[in-house]
Amino acid sequence: MTKTIYLVDASAFIHRSYHAIRHLSTKDGRPTNAVYGFLATLNKLLKDKKPEYLVVAYDAKGPGFRHEMFPEYKANRPPMPEDLIAQQEPIRKLVEALGLPSVEINGLEADDLIATLCRKALDNGYEVVIVSADKDFYQLLSDKVAMYDPNPKRESAMDVAALKEKLGLTPEEFLEAQGLMGDSTDNIPGVPGVGEKTAAKLIADYHNLETLYDRIDEIKQDKLKTKLIENKQSAFLSRDLARLKTDADLDLQPDGLTIKEPAVETLRELYRDLEFNRFLADLEPSTSISYDDYHLVADAESLAGLVKELADAKVLSVDLETTSLDPMLAEIVGMSLCAKPGRSFYVPVGHETLGAQLLPWDQVKESLKNILEDPNLPKVGQNVKYDYVILRRHGVELGPIHDDPMVASYLIDPGAGGHGLDNLSRTLLGHDPITYEQVTGGKKGLFQDISPEAARDYACEDADLALRLAEVLREKIESEGLVRLYEDLELPLIQVLAEMEMNGVGLDTDLLNDLSKEFSAQMDRIEKDIYGIAGREFNINSPKQLGEILFEELKLTPQKKTRKKSGYSTDVEVLTELALVHELPAEVLAYRSLSKLKSTYVDALITLINPHTGRVHTSFNQAVTATGRLSSSDPNLQNIPVRTDEGRRIRQAFIPGPGSVILSADYSQIELRILAHYSGDANLQEAFINGDDIHTRTAAEVFGLMPAMVDSNMRREAKAINFGIVYGLGPFGLAKQLGIEQKQAKAYIDQYFNRYSGVKDFIDATLEEARKTGLVTTMLGRHRRLPELNSKNYQIRSMAERMAVNTPIQGSAADVIKLAMLAVHSRLIKEKLTSKMILQVHDELVFEVPEYELDTMHALVKEEMEGVMSLAVPLTVDVSHGSNWAEAH
Repeated sequence: MTKTIYLVDASAFIHRSYHAIRHLSTKDGRPTNAVYGFLATLNKLLKDKKPEYLVVAYDAKGPGFRHEMFPEYKANRPPMPEDLIAQQEPIRKLVEALGLPSVEINGLEADDLIATLCRKALDNGYEVVIVSADKDFYQLLSDKVAMYDPNPKRESAMDVAALKEKLGLTPEEFLEAQGLMGDSTDNIPGVPGVGEKTAAKLIADYHNLETLYDRIDEIKQDKLKTKLIENKQSAFLSRDLARLKTDADLDLQPDGLTIKEPAVETLRELYRDLEFNRFLADLEPSTSISYDDYHLVADAESLAGLVKELADAKVLSVDLETTSLDPMLAEIVGMSLCAKPGRSFYVPVGHETLGAQLLPWDQVKESLKNILEDPNLPKVGQNVKYDYVILRRHGVELGPIHDDPMVASYLIDPGAGGHGLDNLSRTLLGHDPITYEQVTGGKKGLFQDISPEAARDYACEDADLALRLAEVLREKIESEGLVRLYEDLELPLIQVLAEMEMNGVGLDTDLLNDLSKEFSAQMDRIEKDIYGIAGREFNINSPKQLGEILFEELKLTPQKKTRKKSGYSTDVEVLTELALVHELPAEVLAYRSLSKLKSTYVDALITLINPHTGRVHTSFNQAVTATGRLSSSDPNLQNIPVRTDEGRRIRQAFIPGPGSVILSADYSQIELRILAHYSGDANLQEAFINGDDIHTRTAAEVFGLMPAMVDSNMRREAKAINFGIVYGLGPFGLAKQLGIEQKQAKAYIDQYFNRYSGVKDFIDATLEEARKTGLVTTMLGRHRRLPELNSKNYQIRSMAERMAVNTPIQGSAADVIKLAMLAVHSRLIKEKLTSKMILQVHDELVFEVPEYELDTMHALVKEEMEGVMSLAVPLTVDVSHGSNWAEAH
């Protein structure tokens, strides 16, 4: 049997990982993005291909033979970034610990090492797989040499046939084409203006450079012919530069490049040091999870036995299998229950497979309702709000909620992401769970279409894992001092949010239909104006066509290239800048804004109306934002513009039921008040205690005027300064926001800090403490890790500094409004009021209030919201009401 050797182009994958994965670092700020991505690539290669022979080739420092041929070779490449240099050593340590042979020789690039090893392998009867996506290796392809890219997201392969299909060239011809097209990344000149397609066509016709130039008079295009003639020397030089060296002085033989057993203890230490929990979980002995004690409860006798067993339970994990991800539409397919790790039960009620043995939901509810509602039996559930809503709709009020692994994980590290059950299981238990796709046959498979027997292990495992994870995460919650935040705020909030989601909000569909027509008419008018300004019609939604209009035809100055550097950027930032000098970008921004509002809200809201309730039920997400604030989805209420006419019109469509009004309660400048409290600044606190207009007061202080002399523009600039300070904005950001010179913006900030020196001291102290500890905290102890504070990359570090200043303020504001939601909810129950809390957006709570409870609710909401936390300055809430949300705001 022919042996196969894998030749890994390490440097290419390291650089790709570095640019593809951003902001990944350890808690103490060491960058790990390139290490992580490269390791993921290696692991996929080892897992999928199981190679016996392999070598990892690195680029070495110092100039090589190509620099002697052409001193400008790679001259356009910037030096390696410091945060990438820092990752080279751990990468090499990992490769060694994995038992992988490697090679690195001064003066030789990885490409030449691989080319030489490729020749040696072929001479020794091996087949070769070059592990790379670099086109330079196309010249090495043959019936014994192929290429493979184990990109974890999008793997690919290349061989002789694929090259012929792609470019119409043989591997030998590809090298000839390289002479014509050059390589901008390596500063290989080629023939200017000749790209891959033209080069491929020429070489497909003439096979090599010598023949092409011998028959140059046959080229019909005068412009191309002239370029080729003028750059003949460059073409031959470029071919020589691109040719991979197959005879490097390399004392390695393929037979010696066998993969050794990994050094597990060394790997374990490296993974822990790099905080690679995912890879560490692969090494750790996994939590012993057997499916032997998972049971199907599909008849009355089994159900009675389950009820009897659960009578002695100390804690109960609950998980539902359903027909929909929307809890207000989902029907129950089955329910999993687990009171002891490893022993789990699945009760099927809604499978639609032929001959499925099921229990009617009413029978299950009658048997288990007391257990599910038992106030003395703590309940556990992953994303338990979802199950709570569905069970409430089906006649069961699940409680008390004792643990939710998703919420616990979020509290421990809100910036980490990956709080889902599968990820937590892999990371914390070292166990890879059964996936939904494995059970249903794909993402579009429906759970109700599989048999209860096929569903059992998957469903039982979910409840089992949630119970195990709850215990592990409880310990972490306790060790990090988050118990009070978890038990007194986030867990009780689950039920409040569930109630709000079930309450929903009414919509005026006639108004939305009218708005849709109105927005369409406005977009048509703007479209005609855009065509008139541009001088021709084009696809406004095409960045490429818009870029051509703006930068090639109107000759505006490009601000930046697209991410792939293949065209002009026409993003919001660019258009906003250009709108200052030309009317077309401003019109495009207006068109885009209307288009987004129409598609995201006006048209989408009607489709989101629940057919059973006639209302829209947004989902409030408790484990998404890094600051602790809630977000919402389907619809996302946070993004409806607050101060535009269009946003106000959309809010008009949110209406109460008959006989009720919408009541809005909005914290006034809560973040600035928290800043005043945190900073202890006497002047800032005095302004709030006296009830001054803080923006007018700031304008007077910054511009050296009496408050009565402050005009609306000055107040606007002062408002930008106030909130800019909260969000950690520097002179550059403030200048951009106000459209002023950076020098002027700096003067404003300096003047602000001169007057409010306590704020400057607070910011400095916050940053100093955050750099020491690697995290920032809110008033209630919510924390956010910011390892990027120690990054050597200025942009990453300055972004982290802004987050360090902003998070304690915005996070504390999130704590306050969550406390307010709990307090108001409690009063509504206590006083047996009919009013409902229906929405939470930014610093605002929205209620649907029967007219006869209006006076009571005005007083109650204001009292509870203003009294939830004692600050050095008063918390002020503006309460108003109306016949729709816009009128109430």
